[in-house]
Amino acid sequence: MKRSKAPESAVHMSQQLRQCAFDLFVEYGFDHVTLDQIAAAAGVTKGSLYWHYKNKQELILASCQHYYQSWHANIQRLLAPVSDPKERLEKTIAYSVDSCIIDKRNRIFTTAIFTLMQDNETVRDSWTQFYSTVREFYIGLLCALKHGKSGVSLELVRRDVDLMLEAMEGLKIRAGFEKHIVEPSERQVITASLLSIFKR
Repeated sequence: MKRSKAPESAVHMSQQLRQCAFDLFVEYGFDHVTLDQIAAAAGVTKGSLYWHYKNKQELILASCQHYYQSWHANIQRLLAPVSDPKERLEKTIAYSVDSCIIDKRNRIFTTAIFTLMQDNETVRDSWTQFYSTVREFYIGLLCALKHGKSGVSLELVRRDVDLMLEAMEGLKIRAGFEKHIVEPSERQVITASLLSIFKR
């Protein structure tokens, strides 16, 4: 018996809508994008959009999920052939610098999320969950690198990871008014600076 293609096409449409929402939110901001614009960009009717997402809040959360899942998928793909703990950490930080700081679209989107989540508990919870998974991922990378070394505690590892992530978020904010930070030539300098946090 032949399987129905409806579920697969429904998933595809849902993903297309959240991709279009992400693109429009990056371009115009959360306040200036309408459901009509998102539906038009996806090439569907507004009724079809409502079948997948009840309101703009759900599309904002879906665009956040698009960002989160893309980050994790890209990291997993990047690290799949790498086994050396040092190289895995270096590649993850280099990718994070490219994705979160150098990439203007992602930087604009996450900066807008920071503003939105001050008054939006659901968005704040969404970001908190993503940030926690990223933190734990880095903790795992650093624990693998420092495995067997004396004087290394989980508390110290967590503190160093928090410091590195805080530095990255600070760089993202600085990039809004110090444009040289986002130049590709700065990538290596920023990556080395962030890695230096772990060299103690």
